[in-house]
Amino acid sequence: MRHRNVRILATLGPASDTYEQVSALHEAGADAFRLNMSHSDHANLARRVRMIRELEASAGRPISILVDLQGPKLRVGDMGEDGVELADGSSFVLDLSKAPGDTSRAPLPHPEIFKVAEPGHHLLLDDGKINLRVEENSAEEIVTTVVAGGRLTSRKGVNIPDAVLPIPALTAKDHSDLEAALNLDVDWIALSFVQSAQDVAECKKIARGRAAVMAKIEKPSAIKDLDAILEMADGLMVARGDLGVECPVETVPGLQKRITRAARKAGKPVVVATQMLESMIENPVPTRAEVSDVATAVFEGADAVMLSAESAAGKHPIDAVAVMNRIAESVETDPNYAQIINAQRSEPEPTGPDALSNAARSVAETLNAACIICYTTSGSTGLRAARERSRLPVLALTPEPKTARRLSLVWGLVCVLTEDAKDLDDMVERAGRIAFQQGMARVGDRIVIMAGVPLGTPGATNMLRVAFVAERSADQPFYDHLANGD
Repeated sequence: MRHRNVRILATLGPASDTYEQVSALHEAGADAFRLNMSHSDHANLARRVRMIRELEASAGRPISILVDLQGPKLRVGDMGEDGVELADGSSFVLDLSKAPGDTSRAPLPHPEIFKVAEPGHHLLLDDGKINLRVEENSAEEIVTTVVAGGRLTSRKGVNIPDAVLPIPALTAKDHSDLEAALNLDVDWIALSFVQSAQDVAECKKIARGRAAVMAKIEKPSAIKDLDAILEMADGLMVARGDLGVECPVETVPGLQKRITRAARKAGKPVVVATQMLESMIENPVPTRAEVSDVATAVFEGADAVMLSAESAAGKHPIDAVAVMNRIAESVETDPNYAQIINAQRSEPEPTGPDALSNAARSVAETLNAACIICYTTSGSTGLRAARERSRLPVLALTPEPKTARRLSLVWGLVCVLTEDAKDLDDMVERAGRIAFQQGMARVGDRIVIMAGVPLGTPGATNMLRVAFVAERSADQPFYDHLANGD
């Protein structure tokens, strides 16, 4: 068991591409793994999925796999071997010509940008290092003024934060990668370049429940449509890389808090990503600012924090995971942590399952129970239990491997595969036995159980029971429920 509630999502890559390396990442603290399709083909995807599943079987613990789709990539064309230097205040033209660029113009092979660019809009090149202000535009060229110049080389990325681009979030490559991932039974799909809830709906229509869909929030248009996106998506990722390019960088911390709190209120997992321990790509220790950045996400109650190049291509992938693990453990034992988490807790929705989850946390904390146990088939009860952010551990019991794997990315849930209970007595006995085996409860401890009657019915959470662990013999504990526990 981890000694923390927040989960660590580690990206695999050249620095973590063998079973031994992935196993070491898991042992250091990685709870889930991200496979980035921007740097992978289908053969490598299948190989890495098999490797993770082999590790999962060896560890005896469900491990979540998230496949991150590349999304549309907007780039300038050929700028010559050495590129060109753009001077501040100079005029610069972007056009549809395929001729190599020079100090006065650059090829931009994306007609969709020409359709939406307007005077006053800004085009950001090379992750925002170069800033161009649109002065005039037509169907074939955009005349700009260089606001912030620099060297522009071939194939650098282009962002246009002031407009909604008339392109889908799923490219032909994404469709192919998505089908390949779904056929491998991965657990989460991260959808890049989300501009509206319709983008998420398109991905979910293809997934058809075979994987949960996580919307990456990295564009101003996604911020504007956040409520609708959150309602459609199964989870959110605060993709701070492009978000910090498309939005003023000083607004990103506030946006991170807004997105995180919205997801928590909705009871959907949220991942904070990008540059969390960036310096550890090269160095064995992080900067103090990076430690503070990770700690802020943990204090905020994010479900998971993510490592990108740190674990995929860095020189110290295992150390990066271990450092993130130690930061999270330290934060969650800080005296201020519980106070901050409790202050952000939302009122339960006016539904039976939400009211029951709230009651389970309240009862368990009042009784100082050892843990909360929820039976969940679809995963909805587990998500509701996690939404409460209880100070007590939460054990999620499910007969569905897919559910256990998806929930292993969710805050505080310890997921265990088990058969559906046969009756109420079996439900109590099974819950207590597994809590005992997992080291979450000892003989004499109380446990609080959430389940649905009829047993095994998805979405029917309607029962709360208090139980305690009693000792039948030295090696045979048994579990009795209190008569007034229903």
